[in-house]
Amino acid sequence: MAISAFFIPSVNLMGAGCLQQAVDSMQAQGFKRALIVTDAGLVKTGLAQKVSTLLANADIQSVVFDGVHPNPTCANVNAGLALLQEKQCDVVISLGGGSPHDCAKGIALVAVNGGKIQDYEGVDKSAKPQLPLVAINTTAGTASEMTRFCIITDEARHIKMAIVDKHTTPILSVNDPETMAGMPPSLTAATGMDALTHAIEAYVSTIATPITDACALKAISLIVAYLPRAVENGQDMEAREQMAYAQFLAGMAFNNASLGYVHAMAHQLGGFYDLPHGVCNAVLLPHVQVFNSKVAAARLADVGVALGVKASAEEAIQAIRTLAATVGIPAGLTQLGVKEQDIPVLATNALKDACGFTNPLQASHEEICAIYRAAM
Repeated sequence: MAISAFFIPSVNLMGAGCLQQAVDSMQAQGFKRALIVTDAGLVKTGLAQKVSTLLANADIQSVVFDGVHPNPTCANVNAGLALLQEKQCDVVISLGGGSPHDCAKGIALVAVNGGKIQDYEGVDKSAKPQLPLVAINTTAGTASEMTRFCIITDEARHIKMAIVDKHTTPILSVNDPETMAGMPPSLTAATGMDALTHAIEAYVSTIATPITDACALKAISLIVAYLPRAVENGQDMEAREQMAYAQFLAGMAFNNASLGYVHAMAHQLGGFYDLPHGVCNAVLLPHVQVFNSKVAAARLADVGVALGVKASAEEAIQAIRTLAATVGIPAGLTQLGVKEQDIPVLATNALKDACGFTNPLQASHEEICAIYRAAM
Protein backbone atom coordinates (compact mmCIF):
# COMPACT_ATOMS: atom_id res chain seq x y z
CA MET A 1 0.00 0.00 0.00
CA ALA A 2 1.20 3.54 -0.77
CA ILE A 3 2.38 5.84 2.03
CA SER A 4 -0.48 7.99 3.35
CA ALA A 5 -0.47 11.14 5.48
CA PHE A 6 -3.24 12.17 7.90
CA PHE A 7 -3.82 15.91 8.37
CA ILE A 8 -5.91 17.38 11.19
CA PRO A 9 -5.62 20.41 13.52
CA SER A 10 -3.54 19.63 16.61
CA VAL A 11 -6.46 20.53 18.93
CA ASN A 12 -10.20 20.17 18.20
CA LEU A 13 -12.84 21.25 20.70
CA MET A 14 -16.34 19.74 20.51
CA GLY A 15 -19.53 20.16 22.52
CA ALA A 16 -21.82 22.79 24.02
CA GLY A 17 -19.92 25.59 25.76
CA CYS A 18 -16.47 24.84 24.28
CA LEU A 19 -16.16 28.37 22.84
CA GLN A 20 -14.98 29.69 26.21
CA GLN A 21 -12.39 26.91 26.39
CA ALA A 22 -11.06 28.01 22.99
CA VAL A 23 -10.58 31.59 24.22
CA ASP A 24 -8.79 30.29 27.32
CA SER A 25 -6.46 28.33 25.06
CA MET A 26 -5.70 31.42 22.97
CA GLN A 27 -4.91 33.40 26.11
CA ALA A 28 -2.58 30.64 27.31
CA GLN A 29 -0.72 30.76 23.98
CA GLY A 30 -0.06 34.48 24.44
CA PHE A 31 -1.98 35.92 21.48
CA LYS A 32 -2.55 39.68 21.78
CA ARG A 33 -4.35 40.96 18.64
CA ALA A 34 -6.88 38.93 16.67
CA LEU A 35 -8.47 39.52 13.29
CA ILE A 36 -12.00 38.04 13.38
CA VAL A 37 -12.98 37.04 9.83
CA THR A 38 -16.75 36.67 9.44
CA ASP A 39 -19.75 37.88 7.43
CA ALA A 40 -22.30 40.65 7.91
CA GLY A 41 -25.01 38.15 8.91
CA LEU A 42 -23.07 36.87 11.92
CA VAL A 43 -22.32 40.45 12.97
CA LYS A 44 -26.08 41.15 12.92
CA THR A 45 -26.83 38.12 15.11
CA GLY A 46 -24.41 39.43 17.75
CA LEU A 47 -22.18 36.36 17.60
CA ALA A 48 -19.13 38.33 16.41
CA GLN A 49 -19.60 40.75 19.32
CA LYS A 50 -19.88 37.82 21.73
CA VAL A 51 -16.52 36.47 20.52
CA SER A 52 -14.95 39.96 20.75
CA THR A 53 -16.18 40.29 24.35
CA LEU A 54 -14.84 36.87 25.33
CA LEU A 55 -11.48 37.82 23.82
CA ALA A 56 -11.43 41.19 25.61
CA ASN A 57 -12.07 39.42 28.91
CA ALA A 58 -8.95 37.36 28.14
CA ASP A 59 -6.90 40.49 27.38
CA ILE A 60 -6.89 39.84 23.62
CA GLN A 61 -7.71 42.83 21.43
CA SER A 62 -9.71 42.13 18.28
CA VAL A 63 -10.88 43.77 15.07
CA VAL A 64 -13.73 42.40 12.94
CA PHE A 65 -13.52 41.95 9.16
CA ASP A 66 -17.09 41.22 8.07
CA GLY A 67 -16.65 41.57 4.30
CA VAL A 68 -16.72 37.86 3.44
CA HIS A 69 -19.06 36.96 0.54
CA PRO A 70 -20.94 33.61 0.45
CA ASN A 71 -18.39 32.50 -2.18
CA PRO A 72 -15.28 34.33 -0.89
CA THR A 73 -13.25 36.17 -3.51
CA CYS A 74 -9.66 37.26 -4.04
CA ALA A 75 -10.86 40.81 -3.27
CA ASN A 76 -12.23 39.61 0.09
CA VAL A 77 -8.84 38.07 0.92
CA ASN A 78 -7.02 41.26 -0.07
CA ALA A 79 -9.33 43.48 2.02
CA GLY A 80 -8.99 41.26 5.09
CA LEU A 81 -5.22 41.09 4.66
CA ALA A 82 -4.98 44.89 4.52
CA LEU A 83 -6.88 45.18 7.82
CA LEU A 84 -4.72 42.48 9.44
CA GLN A 85 -1.54 44.30 8.43
CA GLU A 86 -2.88 47.70 9.52
CA LYS A 87 -3.78 46.39 12.99
CA GLN A 88 -0.68 44.15 13.23
CA CYS A 89 -2.68 41.09 14.28
CA ASP A 90 -0.80 38.01 15.48
CA VAL A 91 -3.69 35.51 15.12
CA VAL A 92 -6.66 35.06 12.79
CA ILE A 93 -10.04 33.82 14.01
CA SER A 94 -12.56 32.57 11.44
CA LEU A 95 -16.16 32.71 12.61
CA GLY A 96 -18.87 31.11 10.50
CA GLY A 97 -19.13 28.35 7.92
CA GLY A 98 -16.96 27.49 4.95
CA SER A 99 -16.85 31.01 3.51
CA PRO A 100 -15.28 32.80 6.50
CA HIS A 101 -12.98 29.82 7.18
CA ASP A 102 -11.72 29.77 3.58
CA CYS A 103 -11.29 33.54 3.43
CA ALA A 104 -9.40 33.48 6.74
CA LYS A 105 -7.11 30.74 5.45
CA GLY A 106 -6.35 32.84 2.39
CA ILE A 107 -5.57 35.89 4.55
CA ALA A 108 -3.39 33.93 6.99
CA LEU A 109 -1.51 32.13 4.19
CA VAL A 110 -0.64 35.27 2.21
CA ALA A 111 0.21 37.19 5.42
CA VAL A 112 3.20 34.90 5.96
CA ASN A 113 4.07 33.68 2.45
CA GLY A 114 3.57 36.94 0.52
CA GLY A 115 2.45 37.37 -3.06
CA LYS A 116 -1.25 36.99 -3.84
CA ILE A 117 -3.75 34.24 -3.12
CA GLN A 118 -3.81 33.17 -6.80
CA ASP A 119 -0.17 32.05 -6.38
CA TYR A 120 -1.28 29.17 -4.16
CA GLU A 121 -3.88 27.51 -6.40
CA GLY A 122 -3.19 23.77 -6.53
CA VAL A 123 -1.51 21.46 -4.03
CA ASP A 124 1.06 22.53 -1.40
CA LYS A 125 2.32 25.67 -3.18
CA SER A 126 3.27 27.58 0.00
CA ALA A 127 6.68 27.50 1.70
CA LYS A 128 5.69 28.35 5.29
CA PRO A 129 2.81 27.74 7.71
CA GLN A 130 0.19 30.46 7.71
CA LEU A 131 -0.37 32.88 10.59
CA PRO A 132 -2.00 30.93 13.47
CA LEU A 133 -5.68 30.35 12.70
CA VAL A 134 -8.44 29.46 15.17
CA ALA A 135 -11.58 28.32 13.36
CA ILE A 136 -14.92 28.72 15.18
CA ASN A 137 -17.60 26.84 13.27
CA THR A 138 -21.27 27.91 13.08
CA THR A 139 -22.51 25.44 10.46
CA ALA A 140 -22.45 21.65 10.21
CA GLY A 141 -21.24 20.88 6.74
CA THR A 142 -18.10 22.24 5.15
CA ALA A 143 -15.59 21.01 7.79
CA SER A 144 -13.38 23.85 6.58
CA GLU A 145 -12.59 24.56 10.23
CA MET A 146 -10.39 21.45 10.31
CA THR A 147 -9.19 20.86 6.73
CA ARG A 148 -6.30 21.89 4.52
CA PHE A 149 -8.73 22.86 1.73
CA CYS A 150 -9.30 26.52 0.87
CA ILE A 151 -11.71 27.51 -1.92
CA ILE A 152 -11.48 31.09 -3.23
CA THR A 153 -13.33 32.56 -6.21
CA ASP A 154 -11.11 34.29 -8.76
CA GLU A 155 -13.48 37.00 -10.02
CA ALA A 156 -11.37 37.70 -13.11
CA ARG A 157 -11.59 34.11 -14.37
CA HIS A 158 -15.06 33.30 -12.91
CA ILE A 159 -13.72 30.12 -11.34
CA LYS A 160 -13.29 28.72 -7.86
CA MET A 161 -9.64 28.04 -7.08
CA ALA A 162 -8.97 24.88 -5.07
CA ILE A 163 -6.05 25.52 -2.74
CA VAL A 164 -5.07 22.26 -1.02
CA ASP A 165 -2.18 23.02 1.32
CA LYS A 166 -1.03 21.48 4.61
CA HIS A 167 -0.10 24.99 5.73
CA THR A 168 -3.73 26.14 5.73
CA THR A 169 -4.69 23.71 8.53
CA PRO A 170 -5.96 25.69 11.57
CA ILE A 171 -4.16 25.22 14.90
CA LEU A 172 -7.50 24.89 16.73
CA SER A 173 -11.01 24.02 15.56
CA VAL A 174 -14.11 24.81 17.62
CA ASN A 175 -17.46 23.06 17.13
CA ASP A 176 -19.86 24.41 19.75
CA PRO A 177 -23.45 23.41 18.79
CA GLU A 178 -24.76 26.43 20.71
CA THR A 179 -23.34 28.64 17.92
CA MET A 180 -25.26 26.57 15.32
CA ALA A 181 -28.78 26.86 16.77
CA GLY A 182 -29.61 29.95 14.70
CA MET A 183 -28.90 28.33 11.32
CA PRO A 184 -32.04 28.54 9.12
CA PRO A 185 -33.48 25.26 7.73
CA SER A 186 -32.25 25.89 4.16
CA LEU A 187 -28.66 26.46 5.29
CA THR A 188 -28.87 23.48 7.66
CA ALA A 189 -29.99 21.30 4.74
CA ALA A 190 -27.37 22.60 2.29
CA THR A 191 -24.45 22.27 4.70
CA GLY A 192 -25.63 18.84 5.85
CA MET A 193 -25.75 17.59 2.26
CA ASP A 194 -22.28 19.07 1.75
CA ALA A 195 -21.06 16.91 4.63
CA LEU A 196 -22.74 13.85 3.09
CA THR A 197 -20.99 14.60 -0.20
CA HIS A 198 -17.63 14.86 1.60
CA ALA A 199 -18.14 11.47 3.22
CA ILE A 200 -19.29 9.65 0.07
CA GLU A 201 -16.62 11.17 -2.20
CA ALA A 202 -13.93 10.31 0.34
CA TYR A 203 -15.21 6.73 0.62
CA VAL A 204 -15.07 6.08 -3.14
CA SER A 205 -11.80 8.05 -3.57
CA THR A 206 -8.80 6.32 -5.14
CA ILE A 207 -6.68 7.22 -2.07
CA ALA A 208 -9.11 6.15 0.67
CA THR A 209 -7.57 4.34 3.66
CA PRO A 210 -9.06 2.26 6.50
CA ILE A 211 -8.94 5.41 8.68
CA THR A 212 -10.81 7.60 6.19
CA ASP A 213 -13.26 4.76 5.47
CA ALA A 214 -14.22 4.48 9.14
CA CYS A 215 -14.72 8.25 9.42
CA ALA A 216 -16.77 8.42 6.21
CA LEU A 217 -19.16 5.57 7.02
CA LYS A 218 -19.85 6.82 10.56
CA ALA A 219 -20.48 10.33 9.17
CA ILE A 220 -23.00 8.97 6.64
CA SER A 221 -24.95 7.05 9.30
CA LEU A 222 -25.11 10.12 11.58
CA ILE A 223 -26.22 12.43 8.75
CA VAL A 224 -29.12 10.24 7.61
CA ALA A 225 -30.27 9.96 11.25
CA TYR A 226 -29.91 13.57 12.38
CA LEU A 227 -30.02 15.93 9.38
CA PRO A 228 -33.82 15.73 8.92
CA ARG A 229 -34.24 16.46 12.64
CA ALA A 230 -31.88 19.46 12.54
CA VAL A 231 -33.70 20.87 9.48
CA GLU A 232 -37.11 20.38 11.10
CA ASN A 233 -36.15 21.92 14.45
CA GLY A 234 -33.03 24.08 14.68
CA GLN A 235 -33.26 24.08 18.49
CA ASP A 236 -32.90 20.28 18.64
CA MET A 237 -29.51 20.37 20.36
CA GLU A 238 -28.94 16.62 20.16
CA ALA A 239 -29.39 16.78 16.38
CA ARG A 240 -27.13 19.85 16.17
CA GLU A 241 -24.39 18.19 18.20
CA GLN A 242 -24.55 14.92 16.27
CA MET A 243 -24.43 16.85 12.96
CA ALA A 244 -21.36 18.70 14.26
CA TYR A 245 -19.69 15.35 14.88
CA ALA A 246 -20.88 14.03 11.51
CA GLN A 247 -19.48 16.91 9.48
CA PHE A 248 -16.20 16.74 11.44
CA LEU A 249 -15.86 13.01 10.71
CA ALA A 250 -16.61 13.68 7.04
CA GLY A 251 -13.92 16.37 7.16
CA MET A 252 -11.40 13.91 8.60
CA ALA A 253 -12.25 11.61 5.70
CA PHE A 254 -11.99 14.02 2.79
CA ASN A 255 -9.12 16.05 4.27
CA ASN A 256 -7.01 12.93 3.78
CA ALA A 257 -8.74 10.91 1.02
CA SER A 258 -9.66 14.03 -0.98
CA LEU A 259 -12.85 14.30 -3.07
CA GLY A 260 -14.13 13.70 -6.59
CA TYR A 261 -16.15 15.05 -9.50
CA VAL A 262 -19.08 16.26 -7.39
CA HIS A 263 -16.87 18.94 -5.89
CA ALA A 264 -14.91 19.57 -9.07
CA MET A 265 -18.20 20.23 -10.91
CA ALA A 266 -19.91 22.11 -8.06
CA HIS A 267 -16.98 24.52 -7.77
CA GLN A 268 -17.59 25.62 -11.36
CA LEU A 269 -21.28 26.29 -10.71
CA GLY A 270 -20.36 28.37 -7.66
CA GLY A 271 -17.69 30.32 -9.51
CA PHE A 272 -19.78 30.87 -12.65
CA TYR A 273 -23.21 31.63 -11.17
CA ASP A 274 -22.36 32.46 -7.52
CA LEU A 275 -24.55 29.57 -6.34
CA PRO A 276 -24.53 28.00 -2.83
CA HIS A 277 -21.92 25.25 -2.69
CA GLY A 278 -23.86 22.75 -0.59
CA VAL A 279 -26.92 22.91 -2.84
CA CYS A 280 -24.80 22.36 -5.97
CA ASN A 281 -23.15 19.34 -4.33
CA ALA A 282 -26.50 17.91 -3.28
CA VAL A 283 -27.96 18.16 -6.80
CA LEU A 284 -24.88 16.65 -8.47
CA LEU A 285 -24.15 13.92 -5.91
CA PRO A 286 -26.49 11.14 -7.17
CA HIS A 287 -25.66 11.82 -10.84
CA VAL A 288 -21.90 11.56 -10.30
CA GLN A 289 -22.38 8.35 -8.30
CA VAL A 290 -24.36 6.83 -11.19
CA PHE A 291 -21.22 7.47 -13.29
CA ASN A 292 -18.92 6.13 -10.54
CA SER A 293 -21.00 2.97 -10.08
CA LYS A 294 -19.36 1.56 -13.22
CA VAL A 295 -16.23 0.91 -11.12
CA ALA A 296 -17.24 1.63 -7.50
CA ALA A 297 -20.49 -0.36 -7.14
CA ALA A 298 -19.19 -2.34 -4.15
CA ARG A 299 -18.10 0.81 -2.33
CA LEU A 300 -21.44 2.47 -3.05
CA ALA A 301 -23.18 -0.62 -1.67
CA ASP A 302 -21.34 0.03 1.62
CA VAL A 303 -22.63 3.62 1.46
CA GLY A 304 -26.14 2.19 1.08
CA VAL A 305 -25.74 0.13 4.25
CA ALA A 306 -24.58 3.26 6.13
CA LEU A 307 -27.66 5.07 4.77
CA GLY A 308 -29.84 2.25 6.12
CA VAL A 309 -30.89 0.62 2.84
CA LYS A 310 -30.12 -2.61 0.98
CA ALA A 311 -26.52 -3.20 -0.02
CA SER A 312 -26.54 -2.12 -3.65
CA ALA A 313 -25.26 0.92 -5.51
CA GLU A 314 -28.72 1.58 -6.96
CA GLU A 315 -30.35 1.56 -3.52
CA ALA A 316 -27.63 3.87 -2.18
CA ILE A 317 -28.16 6.40 -4.98
CA GLN A 318 -31.92 6.33 -4.43
CA ALA A 319 -31.40 6.89 -0.70
CA ILE A 320 -29.28 9.97 -1.49
CA ARG A 321 -32.10 11.35 -3.68
CA THR A 322 -34.68 10.62 -0.97
CA LEU A 323 -32.68 12.39 1.75
CA ALA A 324 -32.11 15.42 -0.50
CA ALA A 325 -35.83 15.66 -1.25
CA THR A 326 -36.72 15.23 2.45
CA VAL A 327 -34.60 18.25 3.44
CA GLY A 328 -35.85 20.42 0.56
CA ILE A 329 -32.98 20.39 -1.94
CA PRO A 330 -34.01 21.55 -5.46
CA ALA A 331 -34.56 18.72 -7.93
CA GLY A 332 -32.18 19.95 -10.64
CA LEU A 333 -29.72 22.57 -11.85
CA THR A 334 -32.33 24.27 -14.05
CA GLN A 335 -34.02 25.50 -10.86
CA LEU A 336 -30.73 27.11 -9.87
CA GLY A 337 -30.47 29.07 -13.13
CA VAL A 338 -27.81 26.92 -14.81
CA LYS A 339 -27.90 27.27 -18.61
CA GLU A 340 -27.39 24.41 -21.05
CA GLN A 341 -25.14 26.51 -23.31
CA ASP A 342 -22.63 27.02 -20.45
CA ILE A 343 -22.08 23.29 -19.87
CA PRO A 344 -19.04 22.86 -22.19
CA VAL A 345 -17.03 25.59 -20.44
CA LEU A 346 -18.14 24.34 -17.01
CA ALA A 347 -16.92 20.86 -17.96
CA THR A 348 -13.58 22.18 -19.23
CA ASN A 349 -12.96 23.95 -15.91
CA ALA A 350 -14.17 20.99 -13.84
CA LEU A 351 -11.57 18.73 -15.43
CA LYS A 352 -8.83 21.13 -14.22
CA ASP A 353 -10.07 21.13 -10.61
CA ALA A 354 -7.74 19.27 -8.22
CA CYS A 355 -10.70 17.63 -6.47
CA GLY A 356 -11.42 15.48 -9.52
CA PHE A 357 -8.03 13.77 -9.58
CA THR A 358 -9.07 11.17 -6.98
CA ASN A 359 -12.47 10.34 -8.48
CA PRO A 360 -12.68 6.53 -8.88
CA LEU A 361 -13.24 6.81 -12.64
CA GLN A 362 -11.63 9.49 -14.79
CA ALA A 363 -14.03 11.12 -17.24
CA SER A 364 -13.79 12.67 -20.67
CA HIS A 365 -15.07 16.17 -21.39
CA GLU A 366 -18.08 14.57 -23.06
CA GLU A 367 -18.86 12.49 -19.96
CA ILE A 368 -18.67 15.50 -17.62
CA CYS A 369 -21.04 17.37 -19.96
CA ALA A 370 -23.40 14.38 -19.86
CA ILE A 371 -23.42 14.38 -16.03
CA TYR A 372 -24.22 18.11 -15.96
CA ARG A 373 -27.05 17.54 -18.47
CA ALA A 374 -28.46 14.63 -16.46
CA ALA A 375 -28.53 16.89 -13.39
CA MET A 376 -30.44 19.68 -15.15
